[in-house]
Amino acid sequence: MTVSPEGDRAAGPKAPPPTGALDDVEQLGLFAALASLSYVFWVVGAMEMVERLAYYGVKAVATLYAKDPVSAGGLGVTLTSFGAILSTWALIQSILPVFTGGLSDRYGYKQTIFVSTVVKIAGYLTMAAFPTYAGFFGGAVLLATGTAIFKPGIQGTLVKATRRENSSMAWGVFYQTVNIGGFLGPLVAGYMRKMEWRYVFLACAAIICLNFLLLLTYREPGIEERKERARLAKEGKLRRPNLLAESLGELRKPQLWIYLAIFSGFWFMFNALFDVLPAHIDDWVDTRDIVRALFGDGGATSEWVRFFVVMNEEGTRIQPEGMLNLNAGLIMTTCFLFAWLSGKMRATTSMVVGTLLATAAMFLSGFSVLGWVSVGAILVFSVGEMLSSPKFSEFIGNIAPSDKKAMYLGFSQIPLAVGWTLEGFIAPALYDRFASKERFSRELLAERGMDAAAVDAIPQGEAFQRLVEFTGEAPEALTRLLHDTHAVGAVWVFMGVIGLLSALGIWMYGRWVLTLTRGGAAARGRAAGGR
Repeated sequence: MTVSPEGDRAAGPKAPPPTGALDDVEQLGLFAALASLSYVFWVVGAMEMVERLAYYGVKAVATLYAKDPVSAGGLGVTLTSFGAILSTWALIQSILPVFTGGLSDRYGYKQTIFVSTVVKIAGYLTMAAFPTYAGFFGGAVLLATGTAIFKPGIQGTLVKATRRENSSMAWGVFYQTVNIGGFLGPLVAGYMRKMEWRYVFLACAAIICLNFLLLLTYREPGIEERKERARLAKEGKLRRPNLLAESLGELRKPQLWIYLAIFSGFWFMFNALFDVLPAHIDDWVDTRDIVRALFGDGGATSEWVRFFVVMNEEGTRIQPEGMLNLNAGLIMTTCFLFAWLSGKMRATTSMVVGTLLATAAMFLSGFSVLGWVSVGAILVFSVGEMLSSPKFSEFIGNIAPSDKKAMYLGFSQIPLAVGWTLEGFIAPALYDRFASKERFSRELLAERGMDAAAVDAIPQGEAFQRLVEFTGEAPEALTRLLHDTHAVGAVWVFMGVIGLLSALGIWMYGRWVLTLTRGGAAARGRAAGGR
């Protein structure tokens, strides 16, 4: 029995629980699934790749831009202050799709994708034109709004362009093409910020304009069905409920809202990797061991190597966005294999395994300052992400009624809204409390005899450099001292605990879904026997 558009109300109190859309469907083989993907699937994959290239060009370096001192072109603010931007960004980008998804279903995917691209360009240009806290805040709001309009149309197209038999491979490959953009974005940003921060934002505005060209080749699947519904509604033959009321009605379904609630914890942990880990790597992780192992004591001399690895100008260290780019790089090259692997598991089993691996990476991130340990943590997280995140979207797309695909995929942003918004408030503040190298440097300067007024006069973001100058000690030795005398890893222990609780919740949900499935099958068997 499939879930009806009317949900539990249509089923009646005596009906068996809605299970058909929750059942796992046997997937096509690896090559058969790849061959079955349609033309429009590849078009939306390309548009998402371009959008992610521009988006992660900013997102990968946003934390670094915020903590960089004003003298170096950054915002020169604490991570706690930057957290206000992150949480607002998260809330707008994640909650708007709950409503814009319904608009995409009703008025057309192509139209909303076009509008979203215009809004996102305005966001990047605002960041470039106003290099201040308020300017970046305004640009982030526009960028979040544009992304919220963009996502449901793209993902709704993907769901309508695939079948249940190839959905695991489709979402895996889609996630893989997305991460090609996610990989290239930090490369562009890492190169541009060496010249001037505003070039990062200008480059991203130029990149996303490519989606206007791709839109010329886009054909919306199911457009005849959408136009027919619009015609019937215009003629008064089809009553269209209020979008807000319709959305709230769908959210009442327990198999939907419980699923969304559980995944809030996962997204809390997930976004810490992109919002806080760059600061952690910048402050604490010594990447010279990686450089020496790969390129020798003299570092990398090739300009191309420095670009693709995202290194400093001397080629002796890997920049934080370069380290984090291992995530996108691994997904970009292997996600179709993990999609095939996850297709062999129940959807919730794959999500539990993936969440546990991501959780292990959180604990590992705060374990050591060695570069190779950080590399290991990022790679383990990436495998966990490939097993869990695409399955989350695939699952919710499969349980959606046929005329509400974009709406349901808009709903998928609710746990992201809760998790990322809370993370935006909490994780940067936790970092300032337990792991701020800037604050620890100011405290050590006072301990070593610098006048309190002189310490207070140091511009935000420059305290560690003043500590090096004041003490005459090597930066590496001072970093080790500050790390060993503070509980820097406490931030990542907190994230790991959130991940464990999320994995437990997904496992319990999976058991509940299995019970519903078996109960529904038994009810259908009894009904067939009665006939």
